[in-house]
Amino acid sequence: MNSSRVNRMRRVDVYADVLCPWSFIGKRRLDTVRAGMRVDVRWRSVELDPRLGRVPGRTAAQEMADPAWWGDAAAARIADLRALGAAEGLALNLHLARPVNSFDAHRLLQFAAERGRADVMVEHLLVAYHTDGADIADPRVLQRLGERAGLPAAEVMTVLAGNAYATRVRADERDAADRGATSVPSLVIDGGSPISGVQPPEVLRRLFADQ
Repeated sequence: MNSSRVNRMRRVDVYADVLCPWSFIGKRRLDTVRAGMRVDVRWRSVELDPRLGRVPGRTAAQEMADPAWWGDAAAARIADLRALGAAEGLALNLHLARPVNSFDAHRLLQFAAERGRADVMVEHLLVAYHTDGADIADPRVLQRLGERAGLPAAEVMTVLAGNAYATRVRADERDAADRGATSVPSLVIDGGSPISGVQPPEVLRRLFADQ
């Protein structure tokens, strides 16, 4: 393997949504790879379902058991998904997580990115939603998470009270569509074609080295 390739800084755009358990698994695997390589990760906003309301309804597990989704296969597939998460040290509590509109969470993430805190922000959002079952459409929850991520409390409050960073979220979503990133998480390495972000660490390491 060419050592100059391995040592060259890679830019990786990650198109993901807080609501997606695969995005959580993908982040943890990406974290494993980043520990040993020079990778500049940029978190990009994609909403799984922009039509979702801001009031929590059924749990993710209940949604997955709907005939329009996995139906009778849901229990087995949820168990498999939880096992994959557990293998990465994650608690995917799909019986607690309740899908809601993630637009404000993405706006907060965009603000965090501007302050160099995107990675820690997305981690807090993922844990809050998938493990703790928090309502990530609730501005009070987002306020707490923003502060935990090291963002100034007053500035987080101002962002959440208005429509700041909305254009950046929409720009990311248009960019994802233009690139053909139709699923989350998707990775774009050095401006290349989108690939699945749910790859074993050894595969990701090879992709980063060979691009």
